[in-house]
Amino acid sequence: LLLVRNELPAPGLNLAARSGSCHQCLYQFLAFVPPSDESLRKPGTASVMVDTQHPLTLLLNSSVGDRDLCKIQYHFGEFGNYSLVVKTLSTSTQTVSCDIIINEGPINSYLPILFAFLVYMGILAILIAGRLLMKIDPVRNWVYKKLNPRATDRMINSELGSPNTADSINCDPTPQSWSTGSRQRLRSLDTFRGLSLVIMVFVNYGGGKYWFFKHESWNGLTVADLVFPWFVFIMGTSIALALGSMLRWGSSKWKVLRKIIWRSFVLILLGIIVVNPNYCLGPLSWDNLRIPGVLQRLGFTYLVVAALELLFTRADSGTWEGRFPALQDILPYWPQWIFILVLETIWLCLTFLLPVPDCPRGYLGPGGIGDFGKYPNCTGGAAGYIDRLLLGEKHMYQHPSSGVTYQSTMPYDPEGILGTINSIVMAFLGLQAGKITLFYKDQPKQIMSRFMIWGIVMGVISAILTKCSKEEGFIPINKNLWSISYVTTMSCFAFILLLLIYYLVDVKKWWSGAPFLYPGMNSILVYIGHQVFANYFPFKWKMQDSQSHAEHLTQNLTATTLWVIISYILYRKRIFWKI
Repeated sequence: LLLVRNELPAPGLNLAARSGSCHQCLYQFLAFVPPSDESLRKPGTASVMVDTQHPLTLLLNSSVGDRDLCKIQYHFGEFGNYSLVVKTLSTSTQTVSCDIIINEGPINSYLPILFAFLVYMGILAILIAGRLLMKIDPVRNWVYKKLNPRATDRMINSELGSPNTADSINCDPTPQSWSTGSRQRLRSLDTFRGLSLVIMVFVNYGGGKYWFFKHESWNGLTVADLVFPWFVFIMGTSIALALGSMLRWGSSKWKVLRKIIWRSFVLILLGIIVVNPNYCLGPLSWDNLRIPGVLQRLGFTYLVVAALELLFTRADSGTWEGRFPALQDILPYWPQWIFILVLETIWLCLTFLLPVPDCPRGYLGPGGIGDFGKYPNCTGGAAGYIDRLLLGEKHMYQHPSSGVTYQSTMPYDPEGILGTINSIVMAFLGLQAGKITLFYKDQPKQIMSRFMIWGIVMGVISAILTKCSKEEGFIPINKNLWSISYVTTMSCFAFILLLLIYYLVDVKKWWSGAPFLYPGMNSILVYIGHQVFANYFPFKWKMQDSQSHAEHLTQNLTATTLWVIISYILYRKRIFWKI
């Protein structure tokens, strides 16, 4: 709450504000502050609610003549009570001072995060301590005896006490395939996928209503912007491993292609019919059905990348005997790289050369009040225009993240048509990570060094494209547009993160991958389930204070943890939902 006290005489003041996260934005009018009553010596007052997520620039000017009196930059705290006192310092020079006074201090909105962190660390410490104690024979025997005194020996030799069986991972219920697949499957891939999925579920449930767990309004990155491209990346990695495995087991390419087409079709259908519609608004209707979506993009991306890999993959991924053996995971697949470069050229040409009515060519901005309000209906430039032209405004996402900060009113879909090209590029880079693990299997140093090289290369490309700047680069990092700099940046992070997880989980075996391993092995079930049951207890309940970060964080973390527990139970029962 900001109370403005105006001790100046007539004519009064206009108060406007601009968010620090709003690039090149117009000031937005907040309130008219009446002049002081000199006869009663009573200042004019006005109270407004102000944003606390980002620093604000407050502008006070005269209501007549539009003369700027003062400009203040300040980062207000949540639930704080402030006063802005405007007065004349010197009657001779008419010098005006504007001072902010804290009437009531803001709360520390980050304490719930600290408390939640300590709780989860406590749980982790208890689990680690319990695991270490269970390795001690007398303790383990005593626990099993207390659990079931009549069958102590059976319990000791059961699956519960057999680390070899418990550590096995595969989706095939047959015993022979189970033991064979468990030695080949990389736990780090499931762990990486599960980590991305858990963060995605938490973010989709609200992220405790913290701004950094929401998508960035336009250019830039938040935690919420990391997870979807990582999911696409690891999907590409899995394609390389899965197709090679199916071909080695004797499946024909036509049979594999039919499976690819079927899986893509099911993913797209699930996205359109199950996940996207809001059935609370009524029965499913074509009039306002959103066509793009997360599962739709995953399905189409999977179709293109898997078909591309199937066309050139070999059942035997042995050492390449051509020139430059160090590039054996790249050179034999040069047609794939040409195809990807052609796709990226199409994205660049459409983005920067396609004429968009009433918009500058190559526009990448959010529209609305951005760019000083010059292009209010140009949200997303060519990407938005293509979607509105081919899909229609009613079949797109109606509430883009740019709507709050930039006050854009045009529908814009972050999973639109043009951005799908770059999601294919993202999956293809993940496919490259999969090829590395295939070509250099049993050579962890080679795998890790190549992950590091790819991460550095992607990081350098991102630095060049963005000029290491949020707003001033050639192509800014933008999740809504799925810009190529966004793809290279997320790929850089993905290669480095996969390197770390691979080292900890598969090389040194210091970490089993838990708890992220479990949702990573049932990713489709967890994703669809968390969407379908989002508004049902125990994933959601009525809160006492909807403005409380603590209550939102408790609810969102509880819901996310429940899905991890569900995936663990399914893992223990060897139930894996595959399409």
